Amino acid sequence: MSQLRILGLRIDKPAERALALQQVFGKFGCSIRTRLGLHTPDEMDEDRRGVIILELAGDLDEMDKLESQLQSIEGVEVRKMIFE
Repeated sequence: MSQLRILGLRIDKPAERALALQQVFGKFGCSIRTRLGLHTPDEMDEDRRGVIILELAGDLDEMDKLESQLQSIEGVEVRKMIFE
């Protein structure tokens, strides 16, 4: 049975987290079907937060590993939706 999994990421100070996030995205690129990034319009806001939405596909174990590695990044909050 296939599963549609969506991860929502809220990122504090995205510029400081960009390298760590990109490394995880690159490592699990085969599991990411769609990536949508949103950001606050005021680039100068020190409390700026970003949002990334990921649509995942493929192996469930790889999706779990991706989620775990994203959760381990300081300043990144991960929420998940699963559709059977």
